[in-house]
Amino acid sequence: MVSLDEVLNLIKLKPEKTELILTGRYAHKEIIDIADLVTEMKEIKHYYYMKGVMARKGIKY
Repeated sequence: MVSLDEVLNLIKLKPEKTELILTGRYAHKEIIDIADLVTEMKEIKHYYYMKGVMARKGIKY
């Protein structure tokens, strides 16, 4: 959707008091290196496994 360079520029050029929240998997090392906070989430429970709910447009794909 956007290139690594575009994301890095956005982070570098944002106003100092503006907070960015980036989501997704497999963050590039350069993004991790300049970020103030990086969190890795781990699935504990998912309704797919509990109730067989399949992916829904706009939610999972």
